[in-house]
Amino acid sequence: MTDADAVLGRLWRDDEPWDVLSSLCELDDRLAGHHGEARAADLVAGAFETAGVRNVTEFAVPLTRWTRGRTEFGVVEPTPRSFEAIALPYSPAGEVRAPIVDVGYGTPEEIDEADVDGAVVVASTDTPPDRRIVHRMEKYGHAVDAGAEAFVFANHVPGQLPPTGSLRFDEGGAVPGIGVSHETGEWLRRYAERDGVVRVSVDATTDDAETPVVHGVLGPDTDEEVLVLAHLDAHDVGEGALDNGCGVAVVVGVARALADLDLGCRVRVAAVGGEEVGLVGSHGLADELDTDSVRAVVNVDGAGRHRDLVAFTHGSDDLAGVAEGLAADTDHPVQVRPDPHPWSDHWPFLTVGVPALQLHSDSGERGRGVTHTRADTLDKADPRNLRSHAMLAGLLVQRLTETEPDRVSRADLLVALREQEYEPGMRAAGVWPES
Repeated sequence: MTDADAVLGRLWRDDEPWDVLSSLCELDDRLAGHHGEARAADLVAGAFETAGVRNVTEFAVPLTRWTRGRTEFGVVEPTPRSFEAIALPYSPAGEVRAPIVDVGYGTPEEIDEADVDGAVVVASTDTPPDRRIVHRMEKYGHAVDAGAEAFVFANHVPGQLPPTGSLRFDEGGAVPGIGVSHETGEWLRRYAERDGVVRVSVDATTDDAETPVVHGVLGPDTDEEVLVLAHLDAHDVGEGALDNGCGVAVVVGVARALADLDLGCRVRVAAVGGEEVGLVGSHGLADELDTDSVRAVVNVDGAGRHRDLVAFTHGSDDLAGVAEGLAADTDHPVQVRPDPHPWSDHWPFLTVGVPALQLHSDSGERGRGVTHTRADTLDKADPRNLRSHAMLAGLLVQRLTETEPDRVSRADLLVALREQEYEPGMRAAGVWPES
């Protein structure tokens, strides 16, 4: 095997991860179940084979495909005017005319305090700074449960950027949901103070389709393995460069490094579809594998975007120790965040006890930034971040192949989620593990 320093030095000069990212961003419509996603899977399969990954295999997982049509939105009273809006995935088709009610951040407390029955609610994409991020699906679910007729998701980031994001996981929502810009959201709050009435019209369809999974192996042929995966789908309004083309590019870089490193056990690398609409590909991969033999999963969702690496360790002290040791040995900051969350591809594995680590990166701002908008484009990415994070992730995965972390008990996972007050929102979103 090649010396680790030589492998890392070669990776620092390697253009392949950037070339993969560029090619992904050139594909039109990587939304789950659509043609760009299938082409992305073929592209990544080729990159895996070039990297030296063995037994590269593609398979498909059934999916409820959502396809957007026309979206119209405007104020009817007191001043008729139209605003730009985009439908949120799994919004049903329909038309609603109703009073607009401002529910602030859209937290459960704010929705409970407002009279939203029969109304169109407007909620910010942001969350109060003194609490965990309240996910879009939670806000939508609470609003629907409170009787809202439609849901408007207003970006907290200025720039005339309507946000997108799924309302449900792999199934249609109950009421229409749309995204509007920060600037439109500010106008809607003014109209809500004036007892304004708005009209929401969404044209969209759902049908049966499939989402792809690509995977293969590196290293010795052992009974146990470490799984490294990233999602290759993206929302159709942008190029999906940061979310999650960068993550896929990092995994390609990791594969190219691990092919020449000594590994303590087998490593499986994978690219999965359908993350943005319900973790569909990762659920399919979990069903395909013997999860008892998966020693740990490294979910690369968010790495490669910004300089500082973030490691969500989801309650595993062992994985936190590996991440902290990596930071100390490389003199590179790695923010370790121990609390679990259910909103990415580690989740199907974590719920069956597999220790999970999600690699993300920190921009210094709260929230998504430009991701989930049309501004998520290639010019926002930096090849230096791809290279450095591929190097760090490669070292981390190599260390995990020499580590046997304890399994995560379901009881401990549920306790940790309840301590973060996730249960009501996850139940409203239909994703609580016992649902």
